[in-house]
This record gives sequence, structure tokens and C-alpha cells, in this order.
Amino acid sequence: MSQRHGDDALQPAGEPQRQRESLADLLGGGRAAIEASIPPAAFLAGWLAGAALPGSLALWLGCGAAIVASVAIAIVGVAQGRRPRAVVIGLLAVVVAALVAAYTGQARDFFLIRLLTNGASALAWAASIVVRWPLLGLIVGAVVGTRARWRRDPVLLRAYQRASWIWVLQYVVRLAVFVPLFVLDLPGALALFQAVLTYPLVAACLVVSGIVLFRSIPAGHPGIRHPLPDGEARVASDR
Repeated sequence: MSQRHGDDALQPAGEPQRQRESLADLLGGGRAAIEASIPPAAFLAGWLAGAALPGSLALWLGCGAAIVASVAIAIVGVAQGRRPRAVVIGLLAVVVAALVAAYTGQARDFFLIRLLTNGASALAWAASIVVRWPLLGLIVGAVVGTRARWRRDPVLLRAYQRASWIWVLQYVVRLAVFVPLFVLDLPGALALFQAVLTYPLVAACLVVSGIVLFRSIPAGHPGIRHPLPDGEARVASDR
């Protein structure tokens, strides 16, 4: 009979083994965040390239570059077997943003959709915490297969609530930067910070919210993959 070592040796018989996981590994998001930063960068490149052109040609060139970049991302995504719905949603978001900017004739309006979605996301995440259905729990539950069973576990419910505030902060940071730049009509700066505050901010959010999530779960708890019907009472009794 083999001897168990390390954490396994401390695991009570019959208890599910607690897994040390990374929220970034579970949720991914790196590729999506990088892809989301490409169309704004393409818009900026096209807009700057057409700066010397008369009339609104610079705006049209920027919008066209963003759409071409988004179409290319969609084609690559479909070729690699990604879900068509996710690919189409990303493409439509860029097309709508370009149409809004083309209709108003204002380059800054290319970023209006992103500004509004960040505001809506901040409100949705905050509301989910208040009503005790934190979105992070729903997302992680769907990924690891526990669905919403974590809601019956006070330990996991509280952990997901705490970690979800980091996601609210992510959107608030973007709004704090985007809104003044939008009001000041600085489309170049908007495009730049849209790229800067996409992948790096998402990566930081995944790391920090993962730290908050897993540190909010006491050592005696089996972890996010094994919700307990009465988590706090069970953990307290095991101590």
C-alpha cells in the first residue's frame, strides 16, 4: 500500500481532496481580452493615418480598420473551432460602435458602446452581490460543474461576494478613465487606454479576485468544487 504525502496525508478519510487552483486558469480570458484590444488599436491607427485627409475621411478610415480587424479575428476564431455566437457578438459590437461614430461624425463615439457596457457591467456585478447571487459564483460554478450549489454554502457564498467586488472595481477603474477622456473629446487617448485597460486590467483582476476568493475559504473547507450544505458549521466542526 502506498503512503500518502503532503496535503493528501492531512486530508480526512472520505473527504474530497481540496484542489489548489488559479482563477485565471479556470476562467481563461487572456485571449478574449487581447482580441478586444485589437479593434480599438486598429481604429486609432486608421484614424491617425487619415488625419491629413479632408472632411470625415479619417473617421471612416478608422472605422474601416476596426471592422477589418474584427472580421479577421472572427475568421480566425471560427477556423479554430470557437463558438460562432461568441465570435459574432464580438464582431457586431465593433460594427455597431463604428456605425454610431459614422452616424454622429464624432470619433469619440466609437467608444460610446464600450463606455456604456462598462457602466452596465459595474451595476450588474454590484447588484448581483447585493442580492446574494454574485456573478463570479455563477461563472465559476458553470465552469467547474457545481452550478449554483455554492449558494447553499455560506463559506463559498461569502467568498464569491468578496471576490466579485474586484470585478466591480475593474469596471469602475475603466469608467474613471474613459468618462473624462470622452467628455474632453480625446479619441486618440480613448483608443490608447482602451487597449491598456483591457488585457492588463483583466489579468490583474483575475489574479487579485482569485487571491481574495481562495483566501476567503478556510483551510478546513474542501474548496470551490465541493460546496457544503452548511459550509461554516461543517468547517467549524472539523477544526
